[in-house]
Amino acid sequence: MSALPAADPTALADSDKVLAHLDLAAPGVNRTFDVHDPATGRTIAQVPDFDARQALDAVGRADEAGRSWAATTTRRRADVLRTWYELILGNTDLIALLITREMGKPLAEARAEVGYGADFVRWYAEEAVRPAGNLCDAPTGGARLFTRRAPVGLSVLITPWNFPLAMATRKIAPALAAGCPVVIKPAPNTPLTTIFAVQLAVAAGVPEDLVQVVNTTDAPAFSTAVLADARVRKVSFTGSTGVGKVLLRLAADNVLKSSMELGGNAPLLVFDDADLERAVDGAFAAKMRNGGQSCIAANRIFVQDGIADAFVEALTERLAAIKVGHGLAPGVGLGPVIDHSAVARLTGLVEEATRRGAHLLTGGSAPSHPGTFFEPTLLDHIPADADLTHTEIFGPVAAIQRFSHQDEAVARANDTEHGLAGYVFTENLDRAFNVADQLATGLVGINQGVPSNAAAPFGGVKQSGLGREGGSEGLEEYEEIRYYNLSLRPTS
Repeated sequence: MSALPAADPTALADSDKVLAHLDLAAPGVNRTFDVHDPATGRTIAQVPDFDARQALDAVGRADEAGRSWAATTTRRRADVLRTWYELILGNTDLIALLITREMGKPLAEARAEVGYGADFVRWYAEEAVRPAGNLCDAPTGGARLFTRRAPVGLSVLITPWNFPLAMATRKIAPALAAGCPVVIKPAPNTPLTTIFAVQLAVAAGVPEDLVQVVNTTDAPAFSTAVLADARVRKVSFTGSTGVGKVLLRLAADNVLKSSMELGGNAPLLVFDDADLERAVDGAFAAKMRNGGQSCIAANRIFVQDGIADAFVEALTERLAAIKVGHGLAPGVGLGPVIDHSAVARLTGLVEEATRRGAHLLTGGSAPSHPGTFFEPTLLDHIPADADLTHTEIFGPVAAIQRFSHQDEAVARANDTEHGLAGYVFTENLDRAFNVADQLATGLVGINQGVPSNAAAPFGGVKQSGLGREGGSEGLEEYEEIRYYNLSLRPTS
């Protein structure tokens, strides 16, 4: 691969201005850690590094502010969220520059993430004024039974690096809509976007101490201290299944309400009767969105024999044509992966698969270039025992397996401990629903590769997690049910 495109100087200068004006102060926190641009390896900012005691101080500030916030009207919360939504959209270019600099994705994708992340704020601004409740007569008579929703309380939110705005707003917005104070810990790779988004929230009218951003390089100490605090009543985490299990054990001691969006191993099934162009477009989106660094990325692509050769040829051409480079370079379709460990992991997975007999059709290695890049890669005829079949790839590597019969494809698709997302491509409506119903996943994309939507519940089954984010169900994750029994005396 020839030299990779460098960042556009104007875009780079604009992003430097955003970084220079970002308020990174955290009074009383003296330690810092570096944030790097994964496209160059250079340090772009230093942020406060909280220890466990300082994190507990943040819990106290959020708890204090949360008492008055819980008492606000739902209309007030909705109005503040709506203003926050408008501020996010009004700062789209600045937020996108931050996302690209600290995470690496191309600027066009970063702008798309801003719109996606803002949608959660708008959605929960609308949901805030529609709290669920019920009223019914007692079956035995003599009483009326009421239920209402109340805020669950102080919520600890732990977000990943791959969608630094959307993963924050998807958690913060429903928490605020429900009336909860928040302590949010972003991934140390990508704290800057969250810091800026929360500053915009304060400008929109969120009380200054209500949302506490706690950055730390010692995640175990943070989690152990904060989840043991009696003021904390909720934890929401997006990340690996292994870490999620640790957090659930910690949450058990105080019986915290928990939602976990954990690892994925998404199957994508392409049947012979699929529209070829539609299937290739959908598979490309499901695999390459965010450079494959997505929990719902197509991890195992199963293609039926009759369409397999044409599908593989077309998808190979699409991957080989991607322009790789700095996310601020014009026309770039793939930026860096997040760090050097990701490059090493992808290299190992590709080498192991080819040793076992997989056919490498394009890509397969890391270019010799500053930063942490990996070529768009396609492997065909993946053996069933290759690591790629049971490891979350989390990178721009498409792994193709072939199948003959529907039942075989469904059985192989479900042969995993995970169950977050799945995809089905077919022009047969009966098959589309039958296969979707049989997939053991929390969500299914049918003839499309980007199924996420703020209006829909997002989450998995099996070891892919607990609870849902998005939709009306996402608000319920930050609420508890209160039940009242009103006795009625006969009158005459």
